[in-house]
Amino acid sequence: MRGRNRSGDEGRTRHAPRACGGGRVPSPEGRAGGPPWVRDWPGREPGGGVPWRSSLLLAVFVLVGSGFAARGQPDREPLDALARALLLAGPAMLLLRHRYPVTVLHGVAATALVYLGAGYPYGPVFLTIAVAVFAAIVAGHRYAAWWVLGLLWAGHLLVAHWLYRYLPPAGDGPAPWGQELPIAASVVAIVTLSELARVRRQEWARVRAERAAAEKRRADEERLRIARELHDVLAHSISVINVQAGVGLALLDSDPEQARTALTTIKAASKEALGEVRQVLDTLRTPGERGEAPRAPAPGLDRLPELVEQAASAGLAVEVTTDGTRADLPPGADLAAFRIVQEALTNVVRHSGSRTARVHLAYAPGRLDLRIDDEGPATGTDAGGTGNGLAGMRERAASLGGTIEAGPRPDGGFRVHATLPLRPTKENTP
Repeated sequence: MRGRNRSGDEGRTRHAPRACGGGRVPSPEGRAGGPPWVRDWPGREPGGGVPWRSSLLLAVFVLVGSGFAARGQPDREPLDALARALLLAGPAMLLLRHRYPVTVLHGVAATALVYLGAGYPYGPVFLTIAVAVFAAIVAGHRYAAWWVLGLLWAGHLLVAHWLYRYLPPAGDGPAPWGQELPIAASVVAIVTLSELARVRRQEWARVRAERAAAEKRRADEERLRIARELHDVLAHSISVINVQAGVGLALLDSDPEQARTALTTIKAASKEALGEVRQVLDTLRTPGERGEAPRAPAPGLDRLPELVEQAASAGLAVEVTTDGTRADLPPGADLAAFRIVQEALTNVVRHSGSRTARVHLAYAPGRLDLRIDDEGPATGTDAGGTGNGLAGMRERAASLGGTIEAGPRPDGGFRVHATLPLRPTKENTP
């Protein structure tokens, strides 16, 4: 324009929360996207802290700069107490620019216009307007900022070119029209920079939302994986324990030796279940926190004989047949195949009246076919089951890009048929 912990648990170590996959939960600053100084932008989210540091620095600069500017403008009114109060009013209102950007913008513009109308020297007072406009535009109040700038410019034109004869200082003349060009350029620069900052802020908000959604999706997937593992481990082992407990109770008096065998089976099944549950829960720990390797590798089809033996201890005879050349499977496919067979046999023990089952493995290039059959009929009881077994099998197959079909056979009984694609990895290459 013109010219100790507070919970009272003293001996307890408290750990920061971790992601389900064992990684460290990022801090809010790390998820925000963009440089750290964006947290003190004039237009950051409402409700943030009071920007007193930047406002204090601006107040000092405006006061000192206006004092120097007054020396070169002897024809203007000297800086008195009212002038200094008006100069400080702008930075003082800017303390609330995060919470009330539009109101602050109107107040700062009105204060600057009163300062100009009173005939005080031109100078850094316009910086307060620039900061207020920046805060309003970055906060999303674009049209309000444009309107206020337009009204302020119109007020300046009235004061500088028409009302000057009625306003201090006495004897002042009209301002040259040539100075309006740099003023217009300054206004365009302020608006342009503010719009660019608004666009970047929206882009960072979008990236932040995408990262948060991705973290939530990964956490949900990890929780689902752990839920599947726990279901498969516990459902199988508890089914064996349930059957053997019934046998032991029935034979406790008539055949103590057979009852002892049932109790031995229960002990072995519960020990194995505890080991597998511990292994699943260990995946929740941060790698290296305990300084030890996993207790055991993830189960695969190499443990199929143990599964058959466990089923036999529950009174289920399992016949295993294989077609094709047996090949090493990728870890994910090997675990999924084992769990599908385990869940299918568990369902036979719990839901079928048949005491026999057939497991057929067919190895083909890039594919493994699993088929588990029993002769039925269904018993109509669920033995305390949760109904999540078939859903878990489908999720395991789908996670590998495979398919699974499960349902009654036309000739009676029940069949589970899974097709798992095999993606060779370097560690599985002979």
